[in-house]
Amino acid sequence: MTESKLSRYWSLILASLKGEERDYTEGSIRTAIFLLAIPMILELGLESVFAIVDIFFVGKLGSHAIAIVGFTESMITIIYSVAIGLSTAATAIVARRVGEKQVQEASMAAAQSLVIGAIISVVFGVLGWIFASDLLRFMGASEEVVAYGTPFTSIMFAFNFVIVFLFLINGIFRGAGNAALAMRSLWIASLINIFLDPILIYGIGSWQGWGIEGAAIATCIGRGTGVLYQVYHLFRGSGLIKIRMSDIVPNIRVIGHILDLAWPATFQFIIASGSWIILTRLVAETGGTDASAGYQLAIRNVVFFILPAWGLSNAAATLTGQNLGACKPDRAEKSVLLATRYNAVFMAFVSLLFIFFSPAILSFFTAEGKVYEIGILALKVIGSGFIFYGIGMVMIQALNGAGDTKTPTLINFAGFWLFQVPLAYCISRYTNFGLTGIFAAVPIAETLIAVAAWYYFKKGKWKKVEV
Repeated sequence: MTESKLSRYWSLILASLKGEERDYTEGSIRTAIFLLAIPMILELGLESVFAIVDIFFVGKLGSHAIAIVGFTESMITIIYSVAIGLSTAATAIVARRVGEKQVQEASMAAAQSLVIGAIISVVFGVLGWIFASDLLRFMGASEEVVAYGTPFTSIMFAFNFVIVFLFLINGIFRGAGNAALAMRSLWIASLINIFLDPILIYGIGSWQGWGIEGAAIATCIGRGTGVLYQVYHLFRGSGLIKIRMSDIVPNIRVIGHILDLAWPATFQFIIASGSWIILTRLVAETGGTDASAGYQLAIRNVVFFILPAWGLSNAAATLTGQNLGACKPDRAEKSVLLATRYNAVFMAFVSLLFIFFSPAILSFFTAEGKVYEIGILALKVIGSGFIFYGIGMVMIQALNGAGDTKTPTLINFAGFWLFQVPLAYCISRYTNFGLTGIFAAVPIAETLIAVAAWYYFKKGKWKKVEV
């Protein structure tokens, strides 16, 4: 590689990290993907660090602690689903308005999405705090695990607003083309979490710490600090999106428009996360606490690599929305296809990593025999379909970025609830494949979802969706 090319790539990296909104409807598509994807990959890579850091430190407390974090995170995925659904709607609307050069309308939509997020967070917080023990029992936790884990689960639900706003506001920034600002908020949140986790879990000096509850508190403080950083830039920053206090006054028309896009997007992710909850319960019922712990260790590593890949998918969504707003559907399509190629290559590499190096990866988190063995099995089986995860992600997010949130919802419903869940259930109940069969249901279903998403994307109806 020549010195001039290295210099150009380095300049692009620096430009992508500066945090400036750009017009992605002109110029090189490859450069546009690069400028958007780098901060988005780093942003979601830092989000995945939350999962890895927590499970690393909590893993030292034993299999019960690992299972508690896994059970809770599986339930919290419902909140993630709502946050991502709102974020998807906000990204689509803001990107479309920015492409149309209607910046004030974009700011109004951003503010109204925050109103919706606040209301939803209160509802989840109250219900989760009250029914934490019952939720753990529903997940198949033993009474010992329920008694030990209820405080952790209660804290995570009570402060769920930090999850909702972190995802939602970053969706607003991404729609405006400022992926670097979204990235920085996750850097702040993650670094604080990394610093606080060992202190609050194990203590310092003569103080013994708060154990597993310390992990929840560290995570909430870290995410909360990231949200404060985001809010400052929404109200006082120098970016395109500047929210005024008058924008926060509920506007039924705008809220209705956001919800019209958000409910199918939210349901889309609830469908996916709901299937993961069922799989978590099937694993617990089939293999017990050790199986749950091993499965959760594997899932944390899967998430660690899926979230950066999701960054490329989010770049495709932003490019789709802005280029459709600028009446350039062909450019939008070319952007998506190029992002798909990049994501497929990355995920193929990760798949090989999981298949051949899963023992080394799992040994970093646990040395408990059965937990370790099941974690390796899950990582190898689930990791075998990563290339299809990558293709499906970009296709689904491109449809979402175009404002066609209903098609991906139908695809997810068919793939997860009409295929993956029944397949995993039948295998666990009526065959001798046990845990291996449950794990195998994941890559099989994801492959079918990727094929369906590709088919609907190529049909091109998303190019005519009004937002």
